[in-house]
Amino acid sequence: MITADRFRAIALAMPHTLEKAHFDRAGFRVDVPKGKMFVTLGPDGASCNVFLTPDEQAMLTAAEPGVFAKLPNKWGDKGATSVTLAACDEATLRSALTMSWRHAAPAKFHDELTL
Repeated sequence: MITADRFRAIALAMPHTLEKAHFDRAGFRVDVPKGKMFVTLGPDGASCNVFLTPDEQAMLTAAEPGVFAKLPNKWGDKGATSVTLAACDEATLRSALTMSWRHAAPAKFHDELTL
């Protein structure tokens, strides 16, 4: 089970990451000009949304349907995926955040990422 505080610590440990409000959610993005968001934390701290490819989303939702779910909107069709933190272990969360971060971060940062 991942708490909101533990989630925040894991997300902020990703290289070049900063936290910034995103509507009613906490958004985590790569700290570069026009940095892309790679995950948001829900206002109640119970779930987060990661931004994956549709293939990654399909793999995770099939493998762990109690943890991962496609968002029921156009963003979900593009790979936006909800993660239920109470059902998620730390290794699984780190893996999903890593996939999402790699899509948002410039390639020059990828070597800085350690699991």
